[in-house]
Amino acid sequence: MSQVIDCKRIPIPKICDPRGTLAVIEKDIVPFLIKRVYYLYDIPSDAFRGGHAHKNLYQFLIPLSGSFEVVLSDTFSKKIYMLNKPDNGLLIVPGIWRELQNFSSGAVCLVLASEVYLEEDYIRDYLEFQHYKEKNS
Repeated sequence: MSQVIDCKRIPIPKICDPRGTLAVIEKDIVPFLIKRVYYLYDIPSDAFRGGHAHKNLYQFLIPLSGSFEVVLSDTFSKKIYMLNKPDNGLLIVPGIWRELQNFSSGAVCLVLASEVYLEEDYIRDYLEFQHYKEKNS
């Protein structure tokens, strides 16, 4: 069963010149086939997003603008990632609880997902998540 340690930052290759910077996601940057792309924006600074886990879905979060924290838990360990550079994404593997918080003004979070939206893939209650982890470990 997956653990927080299985989640990791992945640098996104970039090309810099006097006209600006171009970040590129292709080939093997994201370790899954991308089936869904969405983004969060206009998020109040005191808002919390996430608050769930996925049974099968992988996600790659990219802070396109501003900053926010991602709190990850596997019921045994917890880690907080500050995402604030658009050339670094965070890979979240299945079976990890995630919460997004402390959004800066103008923060934009791009999410690349391995699957299309399936409600049955979500675990939205932390107690249910704990039971799921116990049952599948």
